[in-house]
Amino acid sequence: MEFGRISNLALRGLQFLWTLLIIALVGNMIHDANGGNPSIINYCMFAAVFAMLSLIYLIAGSISEGLSGHPLGMVIVDAINTLLFFCGAIALSAQLRVHSCGRSSYVDTNSITRGSNNNTKRCHEAQAVCAFMWFTFAAFAASLVFSGLATRGSTGVRRGGLRKGGPIMSQV
Repeated sequence: MEFGRISNLALRGLQFLWTLLIIALVGNMIHDANGGNPSIINYCMFAAVFAMLSLIYLIAGSISEGLSGHPLGMVIVDAINTLLFFCGAIALSAQLRVHSCGRSSYVDTNSITRGSNNNTKRCHEAQAVCAFMWFTFAAFAASLVFSGLATRGSTGVRRGGLRKGGPIMSQV
């Protein structure tokens, strides 16, 4: 295996781990909620479940190029995941306005952290989800670069220019 494929598989493993952690933390936040959840919590769960489902395709395509279908398929799915996690991480960061979870004035008034029997626990979970959203965004952005580099020359799109890839004069 070449370095690029090993690196891409390592990134896929990190994406899987962090996405699994996001699903677990957000699922626990949803379960412990007393009166519903803010929409950003539901969005984070959507982004994580979408990423987990798309990782089935992305991991298979990283192992064998024959399983990826069209060469741009992995690039498109990586781009969608990168965008979903970027938007979710920004929105969650903005709504959390991260402060100390030990301050009851912050925990009891923030729309994300209140709404549970244990608001401090919910605050810690929300901050962890925010961190893992940023980590997963970075991993998907890096794998987007790897996927983009892997598709160079295999998409069937030819670059313009004087030479079209035919034999050079010394080969004739």
